[in-house]
Amino acid sequence: MKVLSVFGTRPEAIKMAPVVAALDHSEGIDGRVCVTAQHREMLDQVLALFGIVPDVDLDIMTRGQSPRAVTARVLESVDGVLEDERPDLVLVHGDTTTTMAAAMAAFYRKVPVGHVEAGLRTHDRYYPFPEEMNRVLADALSTHHYAPTSTARENLLAGGIDPGSIVVTGNTVIDALLSVAATDGAPGHELDLEGRIVLVTAHRRENFGVPLENICRGLRDVADRFDDVTIVYPVHLNPSVQSVAREHLSGHDRILLTEPMSYGPFVRLLSDADIVVTDSGGIQEEAPSLGKPVLVLRNETERPEAVEAGTVRLIGTDRERVVNELSRLLTDSVAYDRMASAVNPYGDGRAAGRIVDSIRWSFGLDGAERPREFVAATGSVA
Repeated sequence: MKVLSVFGTRPEAIKMAPVVAALDHSEGIDGRVCVTAQHREMLDQVLALFGIVPDVDLDIMTRGQSPRAVTARVLESVDGVLEDERPDLVLVHGDTTTTMAAAMAAFYRKVPVGHVEAGLRTHDRYYPFPEEMNRVLADALSTHHYAPTSTARENLLAGGIDPGSIVVTGNTVIDALLSVAATDGAPGHELDLEGRIVLVTAHRRENFGVPLENICRGLRDVADRFDDVTIVYPVHLNPSVQSVAREHLSGHDRILLTEPMSYGPFVRLLSDADIVVTDSGGIQEEAPSLGKPVLVLRNETERPEAVEAGTVRLIGTDRERVVNELSRLLTDSVAYDRMASAVNPYGDGRAAGRIVDSIRWSFGLDGAERPREFVAATGSVA
């Protein structure tokens, strides 16, 4: 059978890389890769790291692109790929505009869709925007749902998704993270850092403007307050992020603004960090695997499992709260240790194998066995 994996951004590529590799090593499956290049430069870094050579590169990125324009280009372009490739299954990932539009294109051609990282929800269609609606639509369009956690499964069931289409797999980002972290000779971040390290990533569209300004002011306050702390912020290329970050954080001795990092060096930096402050989704999953407390610059998250486990705390974007929450972890060793030692509920590094086992089972390939699902409480399988 032919399986076409479609993705377009750096986070998608990181999380789909283990699946692409598992498909390539699965007898009876012809794995094909189509990238939309919704994010060109950051995508290419990940493709190079994991040795992925796309079979089709649509290269749709344009400067200042809107979600509407991306949707139209992906829908039209992927339709042509489906006509040429004629896959038996299309795999999409997560919550990007590429994900939603590629799933729609496959639906129009009546090609089954498998959604990796299915079932995540904030239950607010405008937060995060447009990601929440992208994933809702992708789930509705899919016939196979690879849920990372039991909470994601419950969200799918509550939305009327057929229980027989859902397999709990764990999250493939843990597969990717552990693989890179264990690689001898993987590139380091090459930063000369001293003292305690606070790693920051902030780039969500809903935080543009005043929220990001408040975040940056809070970070500067913390740098002023703690002379043994270095704040490292790889700044997203979006001009709306670059301008605010550089206006409010440049010129401080203990705030380091860097260019966006490729995944290998970023994993090394994440390993070296003491605290992570982020509005990203994936880092909420990755950092707990390395024992890092995470402060999330959002009021809601589609990943509540780590909040419940205690390794993630939602703090929003209020300047005073950013200062207070960071200060608490920097001064209260008990609070720090409690977050750093919490159990990671997101995976055990074998999610991609479960996804491929599920595909083989669903399509009746020779030697296929019923997939064994991920159980977060023990990190084992049932």
